[in-house]
Amino acid sequence: MVWLSSELMFFAALFAMYFSIRAAAPELWATETAKLNVPFALVNTLILVSSSFSCQIGVFKAEAFKPRRTGGVFNLKEWGMIEWFILTFILGAIFVSVQAYEYVVLIHEGVAMNSNGYASAFYMTTGFHGIHVAGGLIAFLLIIGRAMLAKKFGHFEATGAIVVSYYWHFVDVVWIALFAIIYFLK
Repeated sequence: MVWLSSELMFFAALFAMYFSIRAAAPELWATETAKLNVPFALVNTLILVSSSFSCQIGVFKAEAFKPRRTGGVFNLKEWGMIEWFILTFILGAIFVSVQAYEYVVLIHEGVAMNSNGYASAFYMTTGFHGIHVAGGLIAFLLIIGRAMLAKKFGHFEATGAIVVSYYWHFVDVVWIALFAIIYFLK
């Protein structure tokens, strides 16, 4: 929890940077935000938010000490923590990939990190968030691997899953705030 608090302070500083640069050069926001593909980013946001739901279902399975599925692959009710965390990983990886694609499109439209203050603020805030999502993806791989290697899935493994879920939910909430500020705040 202390580490998440420090992460909260880090993102608070990024938000402060964003608003400071915006206040200093408001004309940039009028021209540059028009280049953002809001529907595309909204779909990507929904993908990330849905990953929080699959993550939480995985936590419920971990708390019930059900690491693996007991039924068929398409029988979601019988999935264990591993399957739900794999789905969460896939959704998170899609989010990062789509964000990288969005960067490529924006760079082709002349919004590169060094082009102006808006671009610097955009890439710094969303880029650091993307790095945090990638860190969460690595954490999911570690938890999945540990669960697969465990001879007996117990409190130790379940606690690891719960802690990773705290981080993942934090990253999702930060993105919702970023998304609202960057794509909707005029």
